[in-house]
Amino acid sequence: MEKEALLKQMTILDFMSVDLHLYLNTHPDDAEALKMYNDVIESAAAARSRYEEKCGPMTSFRRPGGYKWTWEDCPWPWQEEFNFSVNGEGCL
Repeated sequence: MEKEALLKQMTILDFMSVDLHLYLNTHPDDAEALKMYNDVIESAAAARSRYEEKCGPMTSFRRPGGYKWTWEDCPWPWQEEFNFSVNGEGCL
């Protein structure tokens, strides 16, 4: 899966997790929603892991440092090349 596709997948899964989280705040006994929430969280973690293996760390605080601090080598979240494009064009 390419970088842009992984970013889109993470965006979708993160949105779903927030939406389910809000739902569970008012429906804490809904076992089906809780299972769906746990599945979405697990899928989001797997997508984030695949992205970081392919493209580098998304944040500076979720990965242990190796022999060299490489966080500064990646595009920053506010840089265009970090984000995916809406129309499919761009540098990704």
